[in-house]
Amino acid sequence: MSRSMLRSLLELRTPFARRPLSFLLPSRALSTTAAPMQTAASSHIGIPPGPGPKLAPTAPPPAEAAESLAQLFPLLRAQPRHYITAHIHGRPYLVTEGDQIRLPFKMPDVLPGDVLRLDRASILGSRDYTLKGTPWIDSALFECRATVLGTESEPLRIKIKTKRRNRRSQRVTSKHKYTILRISELKILDSAA
Repeated sequence: MSRSMLRSLLELRTPFARRPLSFLLPSRALSTTAAPMQTAASSHIGIPPGPGPKLAPTAPPPAEAAESLAQLFPLLRAQPRHYITAHIHGRPYLVTEGDQIRLPFKMPDVLPGDVLRLDRASILGSRDYTLKGTPWIDSALFECRATVLGTESEPLRIKIKTKRRNRRSQRVTSKHKYTILRISELKILDSAA
């Protein structure tokens, strides 16, 4: 901000000029200096202090969470269709029963027809209710099974690699393979069991 603009702001006789000059500070400094300046200015001018600093939401206490789960889990279970965010090799996949997943890698040591149990999930829900894990949902609450359909490969990719000021070029080929899964079963189990 230029000096002339700052001088004109200070010379104004408006309520805006009476406010503390916290808007002139960088955004890093606002979080540490804005609150004390507002309280000092409010005692002299009569401006009510602003709201306090915003805090990040915290998880409810374990007893409260268990009570909420016991009360709302039967309602989630009674819903007709469910979805789940299952994590396979650290990657999240939002799926429902019958969905087909193409993993971006070839899963080692699986054959077509193998049934995998996906026990790592962060979200389980329906149209009206959602259960979020911190970070994971207990695997005793749901059962998600996926059937390996097979592997497929992409078409052969050819890339010509060259370097500047050099006539030599190199052909680099790649043909990646992917594993295909189908979600064969998604059940929400009884929480008491």
